[in-house]
Amino acid sequence: MTSTIATETVRPERNIPAEIARSWLLVNAMKTELFDQSAVSRADSIILDIEDAVDPSQKDHARNNVVDWLTAGGKAWVRINDATSRFWADDLAGLRGMPGLLGVMLAKTESADQVTESFHRMDGKTPVIPLVESALGIEEANNIAKAQGAFRLAFGSGDFRRDTGMAATPEAMAYPRAKLVVASRVGNLPGPIDGPTVGTNHPILREQTGITVMMGMTGKLCLAIDQTPVINEVISPTPSDVAWATDFMADFEANGRVIRDGSDLPRLGRAEKIMKLAVAFGVQPAL
Repeated sequence: MTSTIATETVRPERNIPAEIARSWLLVNAMKTELFDQSAVSRADSIILDIEDAVDPSQKDHARNNVVDWLTAGGKAWVRINDATSRFWADDLAGLRGMPGLLGVMLAKTESADQVTESFHRMDGKTPVIPLVESALGIEEANNIAKAQGAFRLAFGSGDFRRDTGMAATPEAMAYPRAKLVVASRVGNLPGPIDGPTVGTNHPILREQTGITVMMGMTGKLCLAIDQTPVINEVISPTPSDVAWATDFMADFEANGRVIRDGSDLPRLGRAEKIMKLAVAFGVQPAL
C-alpha cells in the first residue's frame, strides 16, 4: 500500500531547460517532507533519489513515495538503481508512464546497453541521464554518450574515487571530468553534470563549482537546497561576460555580419552561447 503525500504547496513551473540546468538537487525519497520544499527551491532540476540514499529494505517504500508525489502533481527526475541490481526492473516498471516524471538518472552506468535497455523499458520517450561512477564507466563514456536515450552525462565522483582510490583534488579528477566533457561532445549531448560537493562551506562550494566550469562541465549535483544559489551563480555567465557578448553582437550586426578575420567565428559562437544563457538565466550585462 502506498502512502499519501501532501502536495498543497504551489509549485512554480521550472523555466530552465534540463539541457542547460545548472543545479541538480538530490532529494532522499524517504524524506517526503522535503519534496515540496525542494520543488519550490532555486534548484534548476530536482532528482528524487531511490538509489544510494535509501536502504535496500526501504526501496519499495521510497519508490511508492515518489509515485504518490508525481501522481499528485509533482514534477521531478528520479535516480533509479543500477541495471545490475535487483531493484532496477521494478524501478522502471513502477515509474513507467508516471505523470510528472521528467526523466531518470541511471546509477552506476557502465555500458551503452544499460542506457538503451532502460530507455526502452520505460516508453522509448523518457530521457536517461547516465550517472558514470566507475573506471569502467569512464572508459566506456564515449559509447554511453552515443546510446539511444542518453540525454546528458553525470559524474558520480564519490563512487568513482572509491572505485579507483583516486584523491578528490582537481588534478586527480581532471581526467574523468575531461573524459565526460569530450564524450558528451562525441555523443552530441549537452555539457555533463559534475559530482556534488559535500559539506556546508560555501566558499569551498564556490571554488569547486569554479573547477566544474573550468573543466567544461555545465551542471553540478547538489546535496542541500542552500547550495543551489551558489551553483547557479557560478555556472551562469558573469555580467561582464554578458556585456562583452552584447557589445560584440552589436558591432557584428553593425558591420553587416561580415566575417573580418579568423577570430570572428569563434568569438561569434562564444557570444551567441553567452547571450542564450544570459536570457535563460536572467543575467544582465555589467554597466
